[in-house]
Amino acid sequence: MYDYLFKLLFLSHYIPKTRSMKVLREIFGPIPGIGDASLYTITNSNGITLKVSDYGCTIQSLLVPDKNGKPGDVVLGFDKLEGYLQDHPYIGTIVGRYANRISNARFMLDGTEYRLVQNHGKNHLHGGAVGFDKVLWQASEFADKKGAGVSLEYVSHDMEEGYPGFLRVSVTYTLDDENQVCIDYQATTDKPTHLNLTNHSYFNLNEAAEEVYDHELMIASSRYVVTGRDLIPTGEIRSVEGSPLDFRIPKPIGKDIHEVEGGFDLCYVLEGDGKTTVLAARVVDPESGRCMETLTTEPGIQFYSSNFLAGITGKGGIPYRKHLALCLEAQHFPDTPNQPDFPSTLLHPGETYNQRTIYKFSNTQDSP
Repeated sequence: MYDYLFKLLFLSHYIPKTRSMKVLREIFGPIPGIGDASLYTITNSNGITLKVSDYGCTIQSLLVPDKNGKPGDVVLGFDKLEGYLQDHPYIGTIVGRYANRISNARFMLDGTEYRLVQNHGKNHLHGGAVGFDKVLWQASEFADKKGAGVSLEYVSHDMEEGYPGFLRVSVTYTLDDENQVCIDYQATTDKPTHLNLTNHSYFNLNEAAEEVYDHELMIASSRYVVTGRDLIPTGEIRSVEGSPLDFRIPKPIGKDIHEVEGGFDLCYVLEGDGKTTVLAARVVDPESGRCMETLTTEPGIQFYSSNFLAGITGKGGIPYRKHLALCLEAQHFPDTPNQPDFPSTLLHPGETYNQRTIYKFSNTQDSP
């Protein structure tokens, strides 16, 4: 009996215990007429630190070690809340109800025409003038042995920005010890409505030291959504074969960027089943050794080479400029409500919208 108790005591003392990660909350700043926004910090055992704000459901900072183990911030953003309250190109935010463009800011649904807010010329972009990026979400933190993070909820009322339906939305950010930032989306509605959510983070794996021309990008797609004026889809899906848009074999972003007017801004077609995540893209910065993979359940991924960043001052007083970052926005296709041949974005009462996107990080080690 005593031998058994001794062994039990010995094992309990010397077997390593798995400790849960923690989430730290601090005040990020005041929102006039609303209250204080918060900033949540999560750090894993490998030195990755994620910071998320409940204003705009925003990734504010993401520190990732380089090949020498030195952590560096790989997303653009602002040091203070004031930067997010001013006009900016959706840096780090969740955009919705509908990510990307809806032509002429309108769509037909069950015989009724819904007119949306026109906030991009005559079209509708990223949910309108006051989209999900410009509201305060309700946040609750969590932590367990599998990871830690923040769940954020928002209620979008019927006809908000022109969309039908009382919509309950939940976005959960989780950081785990496999170096994954997982974004899980859920939503329900009381009326048929269109929904298409994404995170609009701007990535630079070399800490915004220079443009992303030397970042080596692979996109696991052979087809893309053809667009015309104002980047509105024509309805055609075209092969990337023989074009500057072909990233099936990794290549530096700067190799062909000047062959595309203004830079890259297009939606690639993915071949997943919509239920399990598939590898959509991989980007590597040779200088820092950092690598990021994007996996998703979504049918498409928008590759945007930050063509309109000039005039913005970001974290650390860095003046942002064209092509300083890239966005890999997992989502449905643009203008799906007006394109019946595209995968549907329609959500009905009794259904639950479920999507997942993962940004997974690694790095190369110094050569011997």
